[in-house]
Amino acid sequence: MSTLDRGAHEGLVRPPGQTARPGRRRPGPTLAVVTAVGAVVGSWWFTLAQETTSLPSAAVIGERGARFLSDLVGIGVEGPTAYEQASQWLLMAELARDTVVMSALAVGLAGAVTVATVGFASRLLTVGELAPARRGTGRALFTATRGVHVVARAIPELIWALLIVIVLSPGLVAGALALAVHEIGVLGRLSSDVVDNVDHGPLRALRSSGAGTLQAYGYGVLPQVLPQLVTFLLYRWEVVLRATVVVGFVTGAGLGEQLESLRVRLDWDGLGLVLVTYVLLVLAGEAVAAGLRRLAR
Repeated sequence: MSTLDRGAHEGLVRPPGQTARPGRRRPGPTLAVVTAVGAVVGSWWFTLAQETTSLPSAAVIGERGARFLSDLVGIGVEGPTAYEQASQWLLMAELARDTVVMSALAVGLAGAVTVATVGFASRLLTVGELAPARRGTGRALFTATRGVHVVARAIPELIWALLIVIVLSPGLVAGALALAVHEIGVLGRLSSDVVDNVDHGPLRALRSSGAGTLQAYGYGVLPQVLPQLVTFLLYRWEVVLRATVVVGFVTGAGLGEQLESLRVRLDWDGLGLVLVTYVLLVLAGEAVAAGLRRLAR
């Protein structure tokens, strides 16, 4: 067999007279960008085309915005503004403390439940190659735990708060539980993915020595994933700290309760003070979380 025939037989050389077969091209990022832009433009067009959609003119929007901003900063307010009253700043400090407590309770509870259940949500430990021999039990635990995590994160914190205050009285505990339930779903998904990608060597050694699922998780998985779990927890605490204000609308706790109360009373400079306190609290929380993440590494 000649070199040309051998190459044609192996698919390396195209025989004379045979045209090249066009290769199958995969859609590039351009198609994704065009699709995304089209979806956004189409959504705006659909919304603005509705009979119930009405927008004021740019001049009216500018006038209303300027007036609202002046009210927020206390311009034209009769008497001392909220920014000038020491009692209001003390009240903001107390409400900020309650907000931090609510977020800490929520993240602490979510972290504890995640550590306790993530082993059952791991495909590797329940139905994968390192699962115990009783695959039926492992699959049931895997399905049930993953299902709980999906439901927990599918329902937003605000909806959980609306449901929980029906059972519990409004306050810090109700707000913390609403935030915690949602975070259990988010952290459970993130953590189970981390567990599924751990080094299999320690787990195989434990399995070969007769260790069960809990022992393999406690001695072979948790030491590997704990630093990353702590990092996830700190990132999610920043998110929870922001969400406490919205949840506080419903549960009547922290800065959210005060924000809603001032909005109803049209006390705009007081509402502006709450917003200033909220921004300062979020910035402080981000700085603290960043420092703790450096220590966790």
